[in-house]
Amino acid sequence: MEIVLRLLFRRLLALPIMILGVTALVFIILQFTPGDAATVALGDAASDEAKHLWREQRGLNDPLLVQYFRFLGNLLVLDLGVTTPPELPISSMIAKAFPITLQLTFIGVILAAIISFTLGVFAALHRDRLADQIIRLFSVAAVATPSFWLGILLIQYFSLELDWLPSGGYVPFSESPKEWAISMILPSLALAIPVCASLIRVVRTAMVEEMDKDYVRTAIGNGVPYSTVIRRNVLRNALITPVTVLGLRVGYLLGGAVVIEQIFDLPGMGKLIFNGITNVDLNLVQGVVLTIALTFVLVNIIVDILYLIINPKIRSL
Repeated sequence: MEIVLRLLFRRLLALPIMILGVTALVFIILQFTPGDAATVALGDAASDEAKHLWREQRGLNDPLLVQYFRFLGNLLVLDLGVTTPPELPISSMIAKAFPITLQLTFIGVILAAIISFTLGVFAALHRDRLADQIIRLFSVAAVATPSFWLGILLIQYFSLELDWLPSGGYVPFSESPKEWAISMILPSLALAIPVCASLIRVVRTAMVEEMDKDYVRTAIGNGVPYSTVIRRNVLRNALITPVTVLGLRVGYLLGGAVVIEQIFDLPGMGKLIFNGITNVDLNLVQGVVLTIALTFVLVNIIVDILYLIINPKIRSL
């Protein structure tokens, strides 16, 4: 427990530096976004003087360094500004949309983990047999399938042809847990399958490498049941690499969720960032991207702690 707390303390010390780097990167990149927010807000017919006054009132004519430090100061009090007209608080909009994206990402992670670990372990235990070949073929095909295209196929088949599941929309869990689960099935599958496909190969490789080690043959030779060796030793040691990859894939899942939300009409972060880009609303885009980036940083801290729980051998690092 002491080692876990020490690792957590080191990661928390580095967190402000990572946050500062993320905010600077997001801020600088978005300053070069094409388009003029004043023109979008006031219309093409607005005069140059009106546009200049609009920018002046919002501090957009200030030097970039001044704008950045003002942004950091507002960020400390969780103030991400307001949208272009109608002027709505961005923090409140993110507070409503972010839980939906988190729900989709969390379900996607769970599905990806269950499918990949099950099929990966099964393929390793039946190495070079028919089942292994079928699973490997599935993983290769799924890796080459974009999540947005898979989402369209799922809608075409399960919604339009079979009429089993809704093609889009969102029902809050508080209103109807059953309808919420039904509305999340297709988008979660579209998000999870491309990720679990790559994880299957990682899990299979890690399992095969672990099963070929000397301690496995020694334990079996000494009379320890094969299933016991697999369950107590091989699985535990082979989980390190897949958990690492899964932690890194959370960023992909968050980014993929933004696209999937547009396809399935989910009112999450995807809709916000789409509206922000369409309206050249840098504050809104900045707030959404920053929230997703910081979430990814925090997830990686959690993954680092999971390393220690799964494999005690790295606790001395």
